[in-house]
Amino acid sequence: MAKLKCMDYGFECDFIVEGEIEQVIEDFRKHTDEEHGIDYSKEAIMQFLLRKQGL
Repeated sequence: MAKLKCMDYGFECDFIVEGEIEQVIEDFRKHTDEEHGIDYSKEAIMQFLLRKQGL
């Protein structure tokens, strides 16, 4: 189970996505692209998740 929050990455935004890793990555990418104009790569989002887990 993975979880990402926009607020954790400097956005003044209440968006939170939670679930299976692949779905979280896709949903977070779609949200940041559509709402914030930032197109993160899948690899960048995976790094967010790994850092959050302390790996």
